[in-house]
Amino acid sequence: MHPEVQSTKPGNCPKCGMTLVKQKPKATPKPQAAPVKKTVKPKPAAPPKKPVPQKRAPSAPEKTETPIMNPEVKDEPVHKAGHKPESPGPTYIPRKIRYDLYVKDTIVNFTGNPKRAIAINGSIPAPALTFTQGDTAEIYVHNQMDVETSIHWHGVFLPNRFDGVPYLTQMPIKPHTTYIYKFPILQNGTYWYHSHSGFQEQSGMYGALIFNKVNEPDIPAIPIVLSDWTDMKPKEVYRSLRSANDWFAIRKGATQGYAEAIKKGYFGVKLKNEWKRMTAMDVSDVAYEKFLTNGQAIHEQTHFTAGDVVKLRVVNGGASSYFWLTYSGSKITVVANDGNDVAPVEVDRLIIAPSETYDLLVTIPEDMQYEFLATAEDRTNTTSLLLGRGMRMPAARLGRLNYFEGMRMMNDMMKMNGDMEPMGMNMSNQQMDMNSVMYPEVKGGGHEGHQQDAPAPTGEKETNVQPQPDSTMTDHAMEGHEMHGMQMNTENAELVTLNYEMLRAPEKTVLKPGPEKVLHFELTGNMNRYVWTLDNKTVSETDRILIKKGENVKIVMFNNSMMRHPMHLHGHDFRVLNKHGEYAPMKNVVDILPMETDTLEFAASESGDWFFHCHILYHMMAGMGRVFTYQNSPPNPDIPDPKHALKMFNHEDRMFLPSAQIGLETNGSDGEFVLGSSRYQLSTEWRIGFKKEYGVESETYFGRYIGKMQWLFPFVGFDYHRNSVENEPEKTLLGQISNQNNRKAFVAGVQYILPMLVVAEARADSKGKLRFQLRREDIPLTSRLRLNLMGNTDKEYMAGFRYVVSKYVSLSTHYDSDMKYGAGVTFVY
Repeated sequence: MHPEVQSTKPGNCPKCGMTLVKQKPKATPKPQAAPVKKTVKPKPAAPPKKPVPQKRAPSAPEKTETPIMNPEVKDEPVHKAGHKPESPGPTYIPRKIRYDLYVKDTIVNFTGNPKRAIAINGSIPAPALTFTQGDTAEIYVHNQMDVETSIHWHGVFLPNRFDGVPYLTQMPIKPHTTYIYKFPILQNGTYWYHSHSGFQEQSGMYGALIFNKVNEPDIPAIPIVLSDWTDMKPKEVYRSLRSANDWFAIRKGATQGYAEAIKKGYFGVKLKNEWKRMTAMDVSDVAYEKFLTNGQAIHEQTHFTAGDVVKLRVVNGGASSYFWLTYSGSKITVVANDGNDVAPVEVDRLIIAPSETYDLLVTIPEDMQYEFLATAEDRTNTTSLLLGRGMRMPAARLGRLNYFEGMRMMNDMMKMNGDMEPMGMNMSNQQMDMNSVMYPEVKGGGHEGHQQDAPAPTGEKETNVQPQPDSTMTDHAMEGHEMHGMQMNTENAELVTLNYEMLRAPEKTVLKPGPEKVLHFELTGNMNRYVWTLDNKTVSETDRILIKKGENVKIVMFNNSMMRHPMHLHGHDFRVLNKHGEYAPMKNVVDILPMETDTLEFAASESGDWFFHCHILYHMMAGMGRVFTYQNSPPNPDIPDPKHALKMFNHEDRMFLPSAQIGLETNGSDGEFVLGSSRYQLSTEWRIGFKKEYGVESETYFGRYIGKMQWLFPFVGFDYHRNSVENEPEKTLLGQISNQNNRKAFVAGVQYILPMLVVAEARADSKGKLRFQLRREDIPLTSRLRLNLMGNTDKEYMAGFRYVVSKYVSLSTHYDSDMKYGAGVTFVY
């Protein structure tokens, strides 16, 4: 890693703390021809480079010998995949650089509560790995956990077998074994690496990859890894999302109950929202406890002084969080995106999607401390990088979102069948942010009771918020200092927001002529059951998409969902077609907003299987992706049993997850247990009376959800009713006899979600009896108070309230026709 460090004895590297590795003498390679260089001309003039104090990497754990899963890689020649490498130039001799990464369970405390996490070399985020273009990476991953793992090298051109997707490009790294990743560094720029196994990325397995140019611009650079942290186990986060539990919305203040709607003048908006079968408006899925910059809520770099220009290599390593990036000291100059240079463009702010990277230049204007602020898109919290020393100059805080204005906009754009209806505007490349109607800093947007006619185009006039000193931040440098009337007067200034239409490659990116393959994808899904798909199919429900080496593949995507999606293609860069034509920017992630249509194209130059998926972790796990397979690819030596690997790869979006609601009240117990996947569901409802005359009843259904919105649910099941006290036979509203004493019958029927989210059910049992029922659950009266209603043709009815105390506990009361009035507690899982 640091060839200048030499020692005759074993030990740790004094620079990074990692274990020194004995190297064999190597012949010095001959210098190579000069490369075709990417050039960046930053707008601000760069001062002489100042040394950036490097944070000492955590010491690697004591090295233990573990079996290597692929030992043949050590002696294999370097494969360059299908990409043509650029030679590093006559002034640089390429090196083979080895890193040893030790993956281990650990305990962290970001919130005051010790929680399990996964660290690499004892660090979250993982250590930044630095190479120079032309080097060869040899990375030993030592899995010291008791579970499998993997590492994906995000955005990197490399042989398919080292892409790091378990059961697709390699078998998982087994517990207490070592796996070697070996690939040439063909690129330069900011990239990152993370686990692609289960939910490990959310638990801390992510870090920056820095690929320097041979002649890197003389500007100090800082890797910045943004991330999100939840104390909840990531699999429990996913289970909660799939069970339609609104606890996250409660924590974020985003339930939009009827009382709040009436108070703020949006009662009609709320009614129309539910009439169109939509739930509460939101911009994020998960309520996170903390957002982090390089593993800290506030990260400081105090050695900069007035006039310094700093490059921030920003990685969004968040599992599902978008971040607004702003800076209090100057404009932000964007010089690269996803590792690819772009013509410098100055903006006031930008939003970075999960897995995107940006290289940004900022200036330290005075001898003060300036804030580079990352604000979660839902605006629940922030994380900061502080640059410089002295009086702190905070960035402006973004105001709370007005969700009802977003709801009004969605009401206008949602058809009754669940499709989105574009409004004739230019809906591509982030040019029209529909969420802007919720932003209080945008002119006319985000104010209660104000109807926003149209969203504000990004890059155009918006009202900035005047920053104020941040009373929540304290620093010894501020003691005894005052502002002396100094303010950053940005009031009424124009706020420029970055979008993809503004990105321009510095060189032509036109693909070489070749056969063209055009693919159309519709991004679909719904929040009610948390199913996310392409063309209403998950990864496991489709065949792999066959492409041929030498083709130019064009992808046209329309986002027909209410959420934005960062779509990532492994192992390739693609052109994002925009107004710059031949100079369209190259990316490996494209963030596509609701109702947008974006067009990408890439040269099919590889072999093997490459994953294309939404990089919101929980959307990917739900099945939002595809696999591109090159025809006539040689067998992958790391996948010895392709059929077994395919079965395991498809398992993720086929998982059945449990949920339950158990009521214990004074009159008895009623509840429901559900075991559901993305399509199928097994459920059992029960009612057990504490008095003999109340009896015992259960209804068990198994069925499949049908349709893009999954409003239709045909089912079969069994109905059981027993009462030890004989009741007189009673006719139903349909004139049939209802047996309330001893009923055992098979049933078949269908459920359908009507406007206002009412579940209509029609069924027939094996005795020939018909039943029709209407049910509505969890009507949000306030942020925590819910109303439940039910009635059917058997003259059964119920009305009840539930008050949410915590994620798992509610206070409840209800009245039903069988067990009468009861009050108690309901446990929710």
